[in-house]
Amino acid sequence: MPVPDTMRQIRFEGSGAPEVIAVETVPVPKPAPGQVLIEVTAAGVNRPDVMQRQGLYPPPKGATEIPGLEIGGRIAALGEGVSGFSVGDEVCALVISGGYAEFAVAEAGQVLPKPSPLSLIEAAALPETVFTVYSTVIQRGRLQKGESFLVHGGSSGIGTTAIQIAKQQGATVYATAGSAEKCRFCEELGADAAIDYREADFAEEIKRLTDGKGVDVILDMVGAAYLAKNIASLAVEGRLVQIAFMKGYKAESVNLTPIMLKRLTITGATLRAQPKENKAAIADELRRNVWPLIEGGKIKPIIHETFPMEEAAKAHALMESSAHLGKIMLVTGR
Repeated sequence: MPVPDTMRQIRFEGSGAPEVIAVETVPVPKPAPGQVLIEVTAAGVNRPDVMQRQGLYPPPKGATEIPGLEIGGRIAALGEGVSGFSVGDEVCALVISGGYAEFAVAEAGQVLPKPSPLSLIEAAALPETVFTVYSTVIQRGRLQKGESFLVHGGSSGIGTTAIQIAKQQGATVYATAGSAEKCRFCEELGADAAIDYREADFAEEIKRLTDGKGVDVILDMVGAAYLAKNIASLAVEGRLVQIAFMKGYKAESVNLTPIMLKRLTITGATLRAQPKENKAAIADELRRNVWPLIEGGKIKPIIHETFPMEEAAKAHALMESSAHLGKIMLVTGR
């Protein structure tokens, strides 16, 4: 596969609104030892990309400032020491940054084969959500068959993936969402019940739905505004996993008594800053435990809309509106 000398990529001309997004032409990167170069067909648009554009979430030290955390495409070149892949293989990958481009480098341990039922665009919608959900809900949250699970933002990319993975784990699944339409969408996807948080108190609804017991695991990206209600919604030995704080990172005047009396665990994680060895270990678990479910059609990415790379500003505006159901994707035309 011939690799061109130059490529198009997205960059941010400073911090601010979607209008700071621009397209530029730059040299194609070269894979370092242990990396692969991927010709990108599509890249997922994720909330951290928006935060990076706003100046709130810079990439880790040493990473490119080009946004984009997940890609799908074909392997164009192999770095020294890489085995198990060949040029031309159709794959998807979790990347630390640089996904909004026609070519991107990825650590070989974070690359997974494209599931056969999916297009490359659909495969590109997988990595950020499945890595996040599996590592937080299954590994850190220890969700077991027969337990109950609540995910906030059930109609988001993370939410749609969490609903499906939790159902395949054998859990009873609840979700919150911001409209009746989004709640119906969550239930059609597999949630046993969805709560419109604009119309009802989710903590009271969880209490009613579980006959006062509460849920075993909660995946939350809202943050401080939901902390007290999340604690109230957990069952004895329940686990709250925090992955973002869209509505506050600092909680005050929280009653600690229920944490002690119910023996709760409050934990959290970020994915981007973890060592590549950790991400490779997650990828191995996904290959064994989630990829067969995708191959069998039991889990699928939900894509709301795709945009040409040149229209990344429109994609970011849609993400900020929260009007989407599932994933937002950029396509390169390659």
